Amino acid sequence: MPGIGIPSLADNLPPLLKRNYGKWISHEHPRPGVIKHDSETGEVCFTVRAGMPPNARVSTQTLRKICDVADEYSEGFFRVTQRNSLEFVGVPERKIEGLIARLALMGFPVGGTNRSLHNTVCCTGYMHCHLAATDPAAIMKAVSEMLLKEFENDYLPAKLKISGSGCLNNCGEGSTADIGIVGVHRDLPPIHVGKLKGCELPLVISVCPVGAIKPKGPGMVEIDGKRCIHCPACSVACAAMAPIGSADGDGVAIVVGGKAGNTGDGPAIAKVAVPYLPNNPPYWSEVTGAIRKIVYAWHANARKDERVGEWINRIGWAKFYERTGLPVSTKVIDEFDSRAIEYAKSNVRFKW
Repeated sequence: MPGIGIPSLADNLPPLLKRNYGKWISHEHPRPGVIKHDSETGEVCFTVRAGMPPNARVSTQTLRKICDVADEYSEGFFRVTQRNSLEFVGVPERKIEGLIARLALMGFPVGGTNRSLHNTVCCTGYMHCHLAATDPAAIMKAVSEMLLKEFENDYLPAKLKISGSGCLNNCGEGSTADIGIVGVHRDLPPIHVGKLKGCELPLVISVCPVGAIKPKGPGMVEIDGKRCIHCPACSVACAAMAPIGSADGDGVAIVVGGKAGNTGDGPAIAKVAVPYLPNNPPYWSEVTGAIRKIVYAWHANARKDERVGEWINRIGWAKFYERTGLPVSTKVIDEFDSRAIEYAKSNVRFKW
């Protein structure tokens, strides 16, 4: 009896993977962008990984070309990884160099394995979303071009993951990457009085995570500017609060030290390193410049297998700012106010 829902995984596995399912015993990286898996059966599987656009958007024409390459080099099978890398699985060893050359002609660089920059990822941003404060796809493209050598080569202290999110909803998971760019709004949400009658005001009030929205007479609400954190939560719940943001107020924050894996110090949520940088397309020079400073300082000073967050935890935030040359702002201090200085970056050994 056929199954229900998506097709069975087994129907889309290369024959090599079907024969060795659950029998893999080790893997290694013969060269950047190539992974070799060994099976207990004695068979070997070579995978070639290439960079893709940060949100994996390709045209049908490009996808057909990718399928043609897979037919020629990997028995017709390829996959897109969780970080949107393009992987050709089951490539015969004799065909690896030819595949790499073919991908280069198509504009797909091979790399992103082991101690290198892994494929950058992001949310849809301006393309589909009305909440975005920046264009994460364009920023990630600029970052990928700036760090192309770090993607194609295997000489960093550890793997490096850079992710982008267009707003504080963090759909691009910037908070769990070594370096994340997060779009930030600085203006209060607008209140279009004529549209409020179509909204459920109790929902609008309760959806605010910091209680900044309060009732103001019949059929009206007000926003406490001192409490608002400029997230787009209210604009999702009510059209009267959208669109949020402005060209002059919106920008980018840079967060560092996030990690989703259990290795090293374990999972971590990134912390704000730079609270605001302006939106300056098409190259976002302020944003890419700050990321370059972080990557180069980490590369020059980190120990082997030490991710960005683990490096910061070891040296402390004062040294981090000193070595990166980034400016320090009181806005990056955790729970900081004049009465609670003991909380200032205390969990990562901040030193004044």
